[in-house]
Amino acid sequence: MASFVRYECRPALRRPVIIEGLPGVGNVGKLAADLMAEKLGAELMARIYSPELPPQVIVDDDCVAQPACCEVWYADIGDRDAVFILGDFQATTPNGQYILSEDTFRMLLGYDPSLIVTLGGYGTGQLVPAPRVLGVVSEPDMKPRLEQAGVGFYPGEPQGGIVGAAAMFLGFGKIYGIESVCIIGETSGYIADYRSARNVLDALCAYLGVHVDTSSYSEQIEQIDSASAMLTSESQDGGEEEDLVYIR
Repeated sequence: MASFVRYECRPALRRPVIIEGLPGVGNVGKLAADLMAEKLGAELMARIYSPELPPQVIVDDDCVAQPACCEVWYADIGDRDAVFILGDFQATTPNGQYILSEDTFRMLLGYDPSLIVTLGGYGTGQLVPAPRVLGVVSEPDMKPRLEQAGVGFYPGEPQGGIVGAAAMFLGFGKIYGIESVCIIGETSGYIADYRSARNVLDALCAYLGVHVDTSSYSEQIEQIDSASAMLTSESQDGGEEEDLVYIR
């Protein structure tokens, strides 16, 4: 069984920016992309079903089933459009990551994308009170504008490189000659990190020249602060922190 696409609509997109925000470490990329799509009033374009996704369905509050899928949403961001790759799942195997990402990439390639942005979390295995935003680019000349937007470039980081959909779309962009960047936020990896997601989204919006209100994450950030204080206390009582350095 091959991946297949079910279209809700077929918009005439204007050299879109492809923004990948699937689940990963700290759910940083997913949180950032979901909020951006919501605030920009994005509309559902298509669902992608694949045997590479988990064999399960999501059941909503009305007991209606939705098979595991990736969703493609689109929104107007001024002089061009944004296309968001969203969902609750990534492919379950390394081979599946390649297959599903390639299927999705080829679907969007026909719209002549002008830029590819992948979002993710950089798991440090430690509490991060002020998460940095790091970047990895397909071409060196992309760095200055990203640095102006608050994205930092640090030799040797992210340690261990990038994996998952964030890596695949960045890699495909490089192969096909499309400017591509992975914007990642530091996170402990212990919890859904709204602070890191907000920092990543602020940097992305500054880079694209788009405004998105991120104040809705304030309550969750306060909860994170409370949880962080508790974890810090437990650590000082003799607990050991695991090494969770990776990104997807």
